[in-house]
Amino acid sequence: MRHGELSSLRSLARPLTNHLPPRELNRRRPTEYSPASALQNYINSDNPSPGQKIHAHILKTGFTPDLNISIKLLILYLKSSNLLYARQVFDQLPRRTLSAYNYMISGYTKHGPVEKSLELVRHLYLSNEKPDGFTFSMILKGSTAAGPGHHRIGTEVHTQIIKSGVLGDEVLYTALVYSYVKSERIEYARKVFDLMVEQNVICSTAMITGYMNKARVRDAEDVFDKTFEKDVVVYNAMIEGYSKSVQTAKNAVETYIDMQRVGFKPTISTFASIIGACSLLSAFEVGQQVQGQIMKTDFFTNVKIGSALVDMYSKCAHTDYARRVFDRMSSRNIFSWTSMIDGYGKNGSPDEALQLFDEMVNKYKITPNYVTFLGALSACAHAGLVAKGYEIFGSMERFYGMKPRMEHYACMVDLLGRAGSLDRALEFVVGMPEEPNSDVWAALLSSCRLHGDVELARIAAAELFKVSGESRPGAYVALSNALADAGRWENVSQLREVMKARGISKGTGFTWIGTDDGLLAFHAG
Repeated sequence: MRHGELSSLRSLARPLTNHLPPRELNRRRPTEYSPASALQNYINSDNPSPGQKIHAHILKTGFTPDLNISIKLLILYLKSSNLLYARQVFDQLPRRTLSAYNYMISGYTKHGPVEKSLELVRHLYLSNEKPDGFTFSMILKGSTAAGPGHHRIGTEVHTQIIKSGVLGDEVLYTALVYSYVKSERIEYARKVFDLMVEQNVICSTAMITGYMNKARVRDAEDVFDKTFEKDVVVYNAMIEGYSKSVQTAKNAVETYIDMQRVGFKPTISTFASIIGACSLLSAFEVGQQVQGQIMKTDFFTNVKIGSALVDMYSKCAHTDYARRVFDRMSSRNIFSWTSMIDGYGKNGSPDEALQLFDEMVNKYKITPNYVTFLGALSACAHAGLVAKGYEIFGSMERFYGMKPRMEHYACMVDLLGRAGSLDRALEFVVGMPEEPNSDVWAALLSSCRLHGDVELARIAAAELFKVSGESRPGAYVALSNALADAGRWENVSQLREVMKARGISKGTGFTWIGTDDGLLAFHAG
């Protein structure tokens, strides 16, 4: 070890030597064996940090550690999450081996900054060492953790793996699949996945999640069916994926039942997803059964589960059940309050919604989020409280520094429209600081239909068609209904011909209920 390097490490370790007992400092010079053995003991322990004193003692005695001891020091500092000292040991190694690079790259990947791991890889390529499968897997983990800007590295690493002739093992293939899924390149992920001799549950879960995020349900089911050794995590991925859409939410319930039939117990993630599925299906009875299961576990006190139950019961139009869960929660977060406020507002109890909103901000001093404000404004609209609505809308930016979004402007238009103030609603829209979007014009159009203002409805519909094209078929239906209510049957016929020519029709709504035979759908429309 050169003198300059030794001085650097001595200055690094000085704070440690000050705390060593005198008898330890005055011991004989360490041998090649004793530091290595002592360091290994600390590395194997649950509390490796005190082992750093050995490094201080080594430097104090002037002993020059060999490569073996230096590597152990590197591992010790990494296990202690001390990247600064680990990097200094790494930089002053007598020789930087591949294992040393791998340890240091792994340390940066786990504890950050991840960019440093990628920098070390470039140094590795410039050295005489060649990366192995572990190196590549660490790079992939690092690039995935670093965020979207580094996802391109996955393809580069894949290319380097092929060029270097490194044999792919389960760890490396898993890292590749996960990297491609995270970067939303699901086809590349599938190619690697299909190359694997044994497709583990980690890869299967990643593939299922990737497909579900792309709404490719059949492909996700294909991966699930081909996963022989399924575990609860794989089932959770399927249930969560199914729970994202009302079209597949029933499958979530069926998979939830199957999972328990084969012996897996639901986790907190399982319950959160299945409650979401019940919300989409308005499956009140099924939701009650799920809550019954939750109450037999420790998860019932979890704020995430409590909030999900409040939201589910509210969406099933059972605010009494939602309030019971809400009142029994030992702790609440903004999502709990928002779900209850929104539930009251959407189920014909605007006074209770606004009372709860005031309690939240005034008594408990909880800052509302954007969704909370939507619930409060919606409650004002249903209660016809124009002044209160303006007060809440104005408080967003004045007291909380939150710039209203288009949804909040649409709520205000709905509030004014329901109150019969169509001229004020139009003035509000015209006076917006940004161009109104389709939600705003749709709110005005709906209000025009409510009060039979056909001329303003034509204006709102025309503006709505401009900004949304044919992506809002409900606009045609609303205008048609407004014309029909006003007795403009000739105009109704003309508009319906246009709708027919463009393939636009009224949608069909449906809800689900639990029965002894499973779930049944009731259609309306």
